[in-house]
Amino acid sequence: MIAEDVQLGQNVTIFHPDLVNLYGCQIGDGTKIGAFVEIRKPVRIGRNVKIQAFAFIPEGVTIEDGVFIGPHVCFTNDMSPRAANPDGSPMTAADWEMQPTSVRQGASIGANATILCGITIGEYAMVGAGAVVTHDVPPRTLVAGVPARAVRQLDGTVPRQDTVPRQDTVLRQDTVLRQDGTAKSVAESSGCLDAPRGQQCNSRPKTG
Repeated sequence: MIAEDVQLGQNVTIFHPDLVNLYGCQIGDGTKIGAFVEIRKPVRIGRNVKIQAFAFIPEGVTIEDGVFIGPHVCFTNDMSPRAANPDGSPMTAADWEMQPTSVRQGASIGANATILCGITIGEYAMVGAGAVVTHDVPPRTLVAGVPARAVRQLDGTVPRQDTVPRQDTVLRQDTVLRQDGTAKSVAESSGCLDAPRGQQCNSRPKTG
């Protein structure tokens, strides 16, 4: 459903108008919106934004031009969500405080990422799939993980494909992140540097 109070710019593409829930929002020129997306009032979406299926964008979110929102991305707008007050009465809009969230120009948010409220995702930043973002993301920075941490800087105004680390070098299942955000292999952390990949290592993990 697209409510009558939705402001649509020129050349907006909504691939399945009957399979979205848009009301009270503003959609910029050239934006593309997939199926099963919900965008609430008074969200503002910039120009040439791409929003993939099943994204949820509630009150308080502002998305600037050229942003990519992957499938199943979920934004929040309340740090202490409750269904009822302490006296058992249902909570209303007057009983909670909305926290604004901003996604700056050219940023990309990967599939299934969760964005906690009250933060800013900087220009041309990139959020890895499945990340839970709890703090501001600096411009041109790749973050990943739960909670999301900086992995590396992205070079250039528009990140090129060769500046983004491959998934197998950053998010492989046999790698972990050090506290400083750099990656190391599970074998390195367990003292099994010589163990063939795919074979079990019997060495005890190093301590300290």
